[in-house]
Amino acid sequence: MHHGLFALVEINGIANNIGVGIHFNPFVSWNNKMFKYGVVQVHDLIEDIQGWERFYMSGRLQKPVNIIVDNLNVENENAVNLRAAASAALLLLPSEFSEEDLYAKICSLSYMGDLRMLFAEDKNKVKNIVQGQFHLFQRIYRPFLDEYAANGLLRFSSTGDKQVNITQDCGLSAATFFASHLPLPIRSKMDTNRGETKQLDYSGKIRQDMIIGSKEQAAKSMSKLLRRKVMVSSARQAVAGLLTAGAVHGAKYLGKKMIKAWKSWT
Repeated sequence: MHHGLFALVEINGIANNIGVGIHFNPFVSWNNKMFKYGVVQVHDLIEDIQGWERFYMSGRLQKPVNIIVDNLNVENENAVNLRAAASAALLLLPSEFSEEDLYAKICSLSYMGDLRMLFAEDKNKVKNIVQGQFHLFQRIYRPFLDEYAANGLLRFSSTGDKQVNITQDCGLSAATFFASHLPLPIRSKMDTNRGETKQLDYSGKIRQDMIIGSKEQAAKSMSKLLRRKVMVSSARQAVAGLLTAGAVHGAKYLGKKMIKAWKSWT
């Protein structure tokens, strides 16, 4: 029992001091299937969801997940993260795009700058995630899209299947609206001017606004910040994973990733 407690404390210390606050066990066998689970402190989870502090757990929760037990209402907290992800993707997308393009852009946010994508990840990973769970992405993000459409920020046109083509307002006011829904720690570091006057947003609520030079400038500044965060987090988590899973398991996991990546490139 004492050994188990020591191991738990040691893993938690590595996850926080070296990794990104979460420990993953990727080799859990049950009912002839292999599972991967993560252990995280609630404070670290909420901090990342609300502020994209490390942009690691928040990135995972921007994709469809199955929350088995939610005593702390994490799903409700995550709504802020989902809205921010949709806003970030819209800043990066052109005036016209498909619904699948939008979900792919949302999914790709947490892979921007990921060192694993250079040599140990399937190049079709984002596409496969979106196409395999398209209806789940719809269920998560359609409420935000419908809200933006009702406020004149987006327009939908049917493609004859289950998704739609989307046209967005690329004007400065719309871009400012989307930038203003990014987490405060991201907004505070973006290359923007600070607005001191209070304005009405599209929902009619008064809020203090950002002032950006253009949609392109805001997207570039945001991308630079996210890429840096993901690069640091992916490197830290890779090192922490090797230390906590052990060299043999770590090499095994990395080897499987690299084989999968090689197959996708050939």
